[in-house]
Amino acid sequence: MIIDGEDKFVITVIMAAGKGTRMKSNKSKLVHKIYDKELVKRVAELAKEVGSDEVIAVVGHLKEQVEEVLGDSVKYAYQEELLGTGHAVMQAKKYLEGKKGKVVILYGDVPIIRKNTLENLVTKSFKNKEYATLLTAIYENPTGYGRIIRDEGGNIKAIVEEKDANMFEKEIKEINSGIYCFDIEELLSALDELKPNNVQGEYYLTDVIKIMNDKGLKTGAVIVEDNTEILGVNDRAQLELLTRVLRMRINAEHMRRGVTIEDANSAYIHDNVIIGMDTIIHPNTTIKSGVIIGENCEIGPNAYIRENCIIGNNVKIGNNVEIKNTKIGDRTKVPHFIYLGDTEIGEDGNIGCGTITCNYDGKKKNKTIIGDRAFIGSNVNLVAPVKIGDDVIIGAGSTITKDVPSNNLAVAREKQVNIERKD
Repeated sequence: MIIDGEDKFVITVIMAAGKGTRMKSNKSKLVHKIYDKELVKRVAELAKEVGSDEVIAVVGHLKEQVEEVLGDSVKYAYQEELLGTGHAVMQAKKYLEGKKGKVVILYGDVPIIRKNTLENLVTKSFKNKEYATLLTAIYENPTGYGRIIRDEGGNIKAIVEEKDANMFEKEIKEINSGIYCFDIEELLSALDELKPNNVQGEYYLTDVIKIMNDKGLKTGAVIVEDNTEILGVNDRAQLELLTRVLRMRINAEHMRRGVTIEDANSAYIHDNVIIGMDTIIHPNTTIKSGVIIGENCEIGPNAYIRENCIIGNNVKIGNNVEIKNTKIGDRTKVPHFIYLGDTEIGEDGNIGCGTITCNYDGKKKNKTIIGDRAFIGSNVNLVAPVKIGDDVIIGAGSTITKDVPSNNLAVAREKQVNIERKD
């Protein structure tokens, strides 16, 4: 991680060994998804984005599922017995020994922390030469959370859990998020001193703070600006809540950049979507990750823009339209009840109602290419692979199986027969 022009060593340890029984699932809760991305994958990708040199996942229950999701993008430590957060970090000691720098502790079920929040945490830890820097939050109702106890100089003296807090400590509104940035060498030293001196017989990572304070080591904190960032997932209701929080966060960012979203509650815009200014997103629209939409477009309602789509400027995507792996040129209209898959469409085109690209032959996906200024009539089937030239008109109701050269009219349908009714 680059701080003030210097490359600082940072390693991240992700806690990913919990059972998550409240999810009521045969799957690890860490592989449940928000916007098509597993919780633990979101955390691992965040660790890489903030500049971690190495990422370690401490896995246990249903570890095979977590490993399948993360693959070789991280290294693994194994926690066979769930003996507390301190014990989990102990399992990663072999990756920390002999290294100098910082270690960030994250959780695989706390997936929507902002990148700049973690960057601020690590940067402050380095710049202030703090041996432990905590991410904390201010809660008006802190019941149930560990309280942050500070001395007169602002150092964090200890973290007191709710059940151990006295009446004065319970009035403290600053709480521990469980996310830390430690000096690697001092953390290793403190881990050697941890004792399971509690009713649960577990090793608490919070005890590291007291150990460091007893040594006179400087500690500090960063107070998170948005408390929703430290929300975790324990059950399906919390999974839905975090999805909702992320949806509103993403939608708000697009609106700040000049996109009109008519109903932020029903627009599902996934991560890493680019939308140009003055584009309007109508209700009940889903836009998947990686989609690029130009300026002055109109999308929806009831539109489904799937992965690998690039949409030009001044494009209209109407109601009940699904597109996937498709590129659409400027000023083209795709008004309603249309499916476009594996398609390239040029500029100034019009795709009639009920048109579909038949891109799958049962074994592989095939491509449809449509040139500029093409007019595709209603209820047309374009059987890929097929190429439609510039300035082509396709008659309504046609099934096109062969290429159509530029400046041609193509009609492919049975001749109409009228038979007189005899009652």
